[in-house]
Amino acid sequence: MSETPTAPIRIGTRGSLLARTQSQTIADALTAAGHPAELVIIKTAGDASAAPVAEIGVGVFTTAIRVALRNDEVDVAVHSYKDLPTAPEDDLTIAAVPTRVDPRDALVARDGLVLGELPPGSVIGTSAPRRAAQLRALGLGLEIRPLRGNLDSRLGKVASGELDAVVVARAGLVRIGRTEVVSEALEPVVMLPAPAQGALAVECRSDDAELVRILAELDDQSTRAAIDAERAVLAALEAGCTAPVGAIAEVVESIDEDGRIFAELSLRAAVAAEDGSDVIRASVVGPVDRAVQLGKDLAAELLELGAGELVNSP
Repeated sequence: MSETPTAPIRIGTRGSLLARTQSQTIADALTAAGHPAELVIIKTAGDASAAPVAEIGVGVFTTAIRVALRNDEVDVAVHSYKDLPTAPEDDLTIAAVPTRVDPRDALVARDGLVLGELPPGSVIGTSAPRRAAQLRALGLGLEIRPLRGNLDSRLGKVASGELDAVVVARAGLVRIGRTEVVSEALEPVVMLPAPAQGALAVECRSDDAELVRILAELDDQSTRAAIDAERAVLAALEAGCTAPVGAIAEVVESIDEDGRIFAELSLRAAVAAEDGSDVIRASVVGPVDRAVQLGKDLAAELLELGAGELVNSP
């Protein structure tokens, strides 16, 4: 006598190629672990708008999926973690933060040029005030234009000659298999990525204890610690997802006085004036299990250095 088949876990996702690809990696991992899963495509207000993200607010991409989750239309939501507001939702749980993909920003430029080779006056498209502010701060004389649309349409603006270059998250290109278009991966010393860039948040209803347990199998503790620290910086600065704040954390190996190796969390952050006239940077190293407090401490240091004026400038 055969057992009654269990209904597949329904994973809510936006319909873009990148969103579907990200969500499919979670579906595949769950299925491989013996928990069949399927995607449910959800249309969001952000998909229907051509306005810059800074105008419409990044929350438009997550709200519709969270509504579907609360209405039991889906069991799981997969988000680009950097798109989520920093305020927690009591009835929802980030049950897993899988291993992060390369968090760096990537330059995709005509003729394969790197950033230092683009002549003054070159037109660069980016969707993020953070990227625009840091690009301006480099003093290269570049013209920055706001950019919306899916990854393919952004890359197409370079291929067509409409733009000299675009800056996008390298993780997105990794996930859709398009890393060959990258002219240069921008190191954090040049451009600090958005907090949580390259990471996914796998979310479900808090009262579904069994699903929380199943999803937790996909969690990567080092990635979660790094993301917790980065997002704590953003939250403590009271800055939104589109603010000109960059942060990157990683678990690193250190050696104590007795020659023993132990893990620490290294966290760097920067706040830039929108016009690029000022960039305030700070860093901290501390215990991995104090990730959130490290983020708060670093934000406090940034605020002491005057970051509040840059975050809240019009």
